[in-house]
Amino acid sequence: MPQPKRGRPRAFDRDRALLDAARLFWRRGYSGTSTRDLTARLGLSTSSLYGTFGSKAELFEEAVRTYAERYREIYQQAVAAADFGTVVERVLIDSVHEFTRPDDEHPGCLLSSAAMADSTGTLDTSAYFAELQDSNERTLRTRVERAVQEGELPAGTDAAAVTGLVQAVWHGLSARANLGTDREDLLATARLAHELICGRETRSA
Repeated sequence: MPQPKRGRPRAFDRDRALLDAARLFWRRGYSGTSTRDLTARLGLSTSSLYGTFGSKAELFEEAVRTYAERYREIYQQAVAAADFGTVVERVLIDSVHEFTRPDDEHPGCLLSSAAMADSTGTLDTSAYFAELQDSNERTLRTRVERAVQEGELPAGTDAAAVTGLVQAVWHGLSARANLGTDREDLLATARLAHELICGRETRSA
């Protein structure tokens, strides 16, 4: 009896497939993940994989951008807050929630993944992540400068130093999340950092 051909499942979940592919790329890198690995993990034929995502390279780039761009969104949404204290709170707290999303919703941290040392012909992953970090820092610094100009922070506040401090805390929270620190411990640290950065500053402005 002929065996049925494997293709695209009837109840195909594209988001789930992207998550599963991201896990492979994060663990093995782009070069270390073969098309056979992907079709086996996603339950797709090669033709269905290409029909859905275009190519292995396009699938990799979509995975990187999908999970990394969430951090840009966090910063963009945070700086829209009316007061500077909420800006810092949202950057740190929302990022902790993103760092610690359940495994069935998130592939892990791109920064610590094998994908960071690998890339396609059109996406240099390390350069892309560096650009993302620079963009987030510029977004935050612009908002700090505005807080100084509008009197939310004391005149003479060093906007670059405040931005650097928030970014240093952000990277520390990310590193601790990668080491397995649980969400509540990270949130406690984020809240304390928020109080230390904003509490006295905003009260004395």
